[in-house]
Amino acid sequence: MTGWRPALARSVVLRHDRVRRTDLLVLPERVVVLSGRAPDILRLCDGHRQVAEIVDELTERFPDAPVADEVPRFLDRVREEGWLR
Repeated sequence: MTGWRPALARSVVLRHDRVRRTDLLVLPERVVVLSGRAPDILRLCDGHRQVAEIVDELTERFPDAPVADEVPRFLDRVREEGWLR
């Protein structure tokens, strides 16, 4: 994962649903409701930041959270789903 600069896959859109007050990943023929800090993480996946930079940013925002362990695992799972490139 070293050097990986995650970005949403071309067919995936991160969108906030104001009616439901939740964030969604809109995919072809599917919508995924995001919970917890998933939207915060995915908003940083812009194709410019490396995973370590995303972890650093989130560590600053959430100093008591286990960011260094959980964020890379989350990104790996999302990439396995095909939602990140």
